[in-house]
Amino acid sequence: MTEQWNVPAGAVVAVVVVLAVLLLGLVLTLVRGRRRTAAELAAARAETEALRAEVEALARAAAPQHVTRDDHEFVITGLGAEPGPTAGAVEPAEAAPALPARLFADLVLRESVVRGATLAAGLRRALAPETRNRIRFEYKREVKRSRKHRRTEAREALAFYRAHQRAALDDTTEVAS
Repeated sequence: MTEQWNVPAGAVVAVVVVLAVLLLGLVLTLVRGRRRTAAELAAARAETEALRAEVEALARAAAPQHVTRDDHEFVITGLGAEPGPTAGAVEPAEAAPALPARLFADLVLRESVVRGATLAAGLRRALAPETRNRIRFEYKREVKRSRKHRRTEAREALAFYRAHQRAALDDTTEVAS
């Protein structure tokens, strides 16, 4: 029995070679992706550790430094009390912490950045097409409602006016008769 192929043997070999090359390319892409992901993960971990160390350093720098009062400081707490360094002096329950200038500037800058980012996010959300369409829809609905309300009020006012006119006519006809 003779077997005949409908497809030439060269075409079959070419398809097998193309599939093998595609498979090899896919495997290489996956390997490169894993290596890149591992490198990015290692970099992210190193950055996290650096940031954690920086936060700890800032926390140590921002530790409350107690400001003490001078013994000769006068505090006025009441009218008519005898003057003197101890008259009416009130010691604070807890001394106010002093922040270094760099830390204070950093905190102010971060707060400004957070507020700016919040404002930008709010504007982006407010100016989104869905929001604008919803506002347009609500605006049109409110315009229709107010027009309907005005027409109803105009009809009621006209009916009141006509009733008032009829009553005035009835009064004048009764007086004349």
